[in-house]
Amino acid sequence: MERFGTLSFGHYGPLGGGRTLSAGDSMKQAIELAQGMDELGVDGTYFRVHHFARQQASPMPLLAAIAATTKRIEVGTGVIDMRYENPLALAEEAAAVDLISDGRLALGVSRGSPETVLRGYEAFGYTGSSDPRGADLARDHFATFLRAIDGEGFAERDPHSPFGGGTGLQAVEPQSPGLRSRVWWGAGNSESARWAGTVGVNLMSSTLLTEASGQPFDELQAQQIETFRTAWRDAGHAGKPRVSVSRSIFPITTAEEHMYFGGRQDGDQIGVIDGMRSTFGKTYAAEPDVLVEQLLQDAAIRSADTLMLTIPSQLGVAFNLRVVESFARYVAPALGWVGTRV
Repeated sequence: MERFGTLSFGHYGPLGGGRTLSAGDSMKQAIELAQGMDELGVDGTYFRVHHFARQQASPMPLLAAIAATTKRIEVGTGVIDMRYENPLALAEEAAAVDLISDGRLALGVSRGSPETVLRGYEAFGYTGSSDPRGADLARDHFATFLRAIDGEGFAERDPHSPFGGGTGLQAVEPQSPGLRSRVWWGAGNSESARWAGTVGVNLMSSTLLTEASGQPFDELQAQQIETFRTAWRDAGHAGKPRVSVSRSIFPITTAEEHMYFGGRQDGDQIGVIDGMRSTFGKTYAAEPDVLVEQLLQDAAIRSADTLMLTIPSQLGVAFNLRVVESFARYVAPALGWVGTRV
């Protein structure tokens, strides 16, 4: 494990006891937490994206705000649902955030996760999918997005334009050099991972796989990672792609943390999500020395270069910063991480 960061679902709404976390509070706390993690030397802050739900839905303004107020932390998504996206608009926004951050964007995209609505992307105007889950829309949009950030022209120049006419096709602006190397595909199964390796983008893999072979989750995920890397090599891509996995990991160092997570040592689970038989990864919650022993045995964590910790953002900045700092101080170094400030 070379890097670690946090993955936030960005939930807001009623918290119980008459308390409510507003959407504005959620975003402002995300900025404050990212600033604190930047000071600690944590490598990244990433956000889940869901539409028609009380979660982050349009992440680019948030990423831009974090990028403008931090110095080194990677800012990203895990993942943007490409079914909902205008690929040229996303190319413009991604380039802008990448430029503001001086190349610190990690743009995770995919077909997206199950949602609270049926075919919500059609309400956004994206219709015509022949796939009940819209996977064809997602990959078509993604292909156009990649062409756009690679600088391909899409609109015919007007030779009579008062703003500097010309001929030929014009690319969207701005363009950010190297942005394509900072694009990730969120793969839920081996076929999707193989496709990402063939296309030549980085791989994000979460705590859910839409596969169930009876193998432990970490082993199944490690196989997915190897499938991706093999496809990358077979396609002849240069360099070494990045791979991230996410986990629910809670170092227990205080009575409050024990109250929240002391009974959360559950195992892998098999279930059906989005109509597919799936494997759900376990939650790790224990004292730091126990966590180290457990995580060193996790095959996918050993294989990936980046680990994303899912955090309970509703518990506030101070609590989450303490959890992250405990992981950075007591657990991450034993997994291979070399911090710069902790």
